[in-house]
Amino acid sequence: MKFTLPREQLLRPLQLVTGVVERRQTLPVLANLLIKATDNRLEITGTDLEVELVAECDALVEQTGEATLPARKLADIWRSLGDGAEVTVGVEGDRAVVRSGRSRFSLATLPAADFPKVPGGEADVALEVPQSDLRALIDAVSFAMAQQDVRYFLNGMLLEVTSDHLRAVATDGHRLAMSTVDCSNPGVAAKFQSIVPRKGVLELARLLDGESETVALHLGGNHLTAQAGPFTMTTKLVDGQFPDYEKVVPADGSRALEGDRETLRQAFQRASILSNEKYRGVRLTLVDEQLTIQANNPEQEEAEETVAVDFNGGDLEIGFNVSYLLDVLGVLDTESVRLSVSDANSSALIEGIGDESSVYVVMPMRL
Repeated sequence: MKFTLPREQLLRPLQLVTGVVERRQTLPVLANLLIKATDNRLEITGTDLEVELVAECDALVEQTGEATLPARKLADIWRSLGDGAEVTVGVEGDRAVVRSGRSRFSLATLPAADFPKVPGGEADVALEVPQSDLRALIDAVSFAMAQQDVRYFLNGMLLEVTSDHLRAVATDGHRLAMSTVDCSNPGVAAKFQSIVPRKGVLELARLLDGESETVALHLGGNHLTAQAGPFTMTTKLVDGQFPDYEKVVPADGSRALEGDRETLRQAFQRASILSNEKYRGVRLTLVDEQLTIQANNPEQEEAEETVAVDFNGGDLEIGFNVSYLLDVLGVLDTESVRLSVSDANSSALIEGIGDESSVYVVMPMRL
């Protein structure tokens, strides 16, 4: 196998595909990328057996073939070469030689036949979505995914497809994020739900750069395939039952606070400096259209912020994890926000005023 191409042509595909490869591997070949050279075309594949990413690009192929090369070493070499460099890669036996100008690198290879493939299968649902819509969904909810929770079905994002919308939901048991985009999916007869694992969600977000206008999604019983431009990602789905999110969203928000999003975000950010580093609790006191945010820590240090807000309802005192509030205020992009609760022990519903597409639920905490 031998091919030549400009450094820039392979730089981004190489970085994206290498991102899928785990640093610690049980199988040595999983630390490598599978590179196939055909008629002036390269296909590069990386996998960790859960997520597989394939990138294609043009190249001057002098000799067709396939081999696996060390992912991180190849990406580091590529990144270190100068702008505009022409790079030639040749494979003979169990060695690969990378040449560019006066630079020469010899890398060990492993047989392409040993490289595993993430099994796909038949798609139950196929649809095309604007990249911007899918990126907005992921950005709006991905922060609420659990990390390494024993309830493995929380370590990912629920993707729900119906005939008229695409919805993403994530929760870690303490907060929930839900975002919906309206889109016509005439081929979808009934509601279809699947749980995309955390790594699959993060890798999918990295792909969505806007270079192609749409992304094609194929959802099966145990896999999701997303195709965006020259990239094709396949991820296994989480086998489990996602919580009934509709029951979690509070229906009775009789007491509603409305205020400027950025003013509130900055006030919470300042108060968080002196909050308990472990529990991150802040106390919210609402009296006469005035919100007081208080935080303290075991060193007896205290912070207090006062913000003018619109508030309907009697006086209220409630506690929250300030990090959860900051995460929500950080992803909303409306000027004003509404926080609704029924009482001091109920979950809060947070939404941007003027944007009904995303809603957030945050459980209170005892202080």
